[in-house]
Amino acid sequence: MRYGYFPGCSAESTARDMHESTIAVSRALGIELIEPKGWSCCGATAGHQTDRLLSVALPAASLAKTKDEGLDMVVSCAACYNRMKVANHEIRNSPQMRSDVGNAIGRDYDGSVKVRHFTEILLEDIGIEKLTESMKYSLKNLKIACYYGCLLVRPNEVMKFDDPENPTSLDRLVNALGGESLDWPHKVECCGGGLSMSRTDIVVSLTDSILEMAQTSGAQCIAVGCPMCQINLDMRQLDILKQLGKSYEMPIVYITQLIGLCLGLSPEELGFAKLMIPAETVVNALGKVA
Repeated sequence: MRYGYFPGCSAESTARDMHESTIAVSRALGIELIEPKGWSCCGATAGHQTDRLLSVALPAASLAKTKDEGLDMVVSCAACYNRMKVANHEIRNSPQMRSDVGNAIGRDYDGSVKVRHFTEILLEDIGIEKLTESMKYSLKNLKIACYYGCLLVRPNEVMKFDDPENPTSLDRLVNALGGESLDWPHKVECCGGGLSMSRTDIVVSLTDSILEMAQTSGAQCIAVGCPMCQINLDMRQLDILKQLGKSYEMPIVYITQLIGLCLGLSPEELGFAKLMIPAETVVNALGKVA
């Protein structure tokens, strides 16, 4: 199983834990990820708000490099995934955009590279059966709220990832790992995304609402597939405590970190030390698979 892999700019900074856990899980499952040589920023989150052509040309430059390798592109970051899918959609549906992008990146690109989120690879190519056969540990009914945010599932006509109102991809993986995926109403509520630095007041309000609902629903942790969502829900708990006096102590973990634990990988190689809210409750919940 060979795929082009777009790590994104946050892979070596704010989302290093996402990147490290994706690489570790891929290695454990026999998935070969190949970074496009000379890949560049996809424009998330500021680039696509600046200029429409720029918003398509930036991801197209890396997509074209992946096309040269004849591979599908795999992305773990929901924001990068969204920008890649939108770029393909724009190029395929507008000859003028395709021409303009070709002039901008110095070559023609037809929007043909298949872009897939890492969870799609796990569900469609690895499959639940093989994943469970590879498990050494179970989550032992750990109660988990799966949070999708906005960018994995919207706009639906472009992303075609899952149901835009009630997605279940992460839930299916959690249940396969032996966890208990909770039915809760905030799985696609916005966490504030790109407002994280410019309007922290809005982000604090939005993340407080999400965390409160997860806690009310009985969650012991929240599982995510987006670094922007992870950062907002994880880091802003400190601001919520300072500003609102509420203490959630809710671990916000990547789905790849949960999978890695169940495959027998160590918390260290999965980036657990990088979480702002410690996740000992998650690690300690593991039980040996019979």
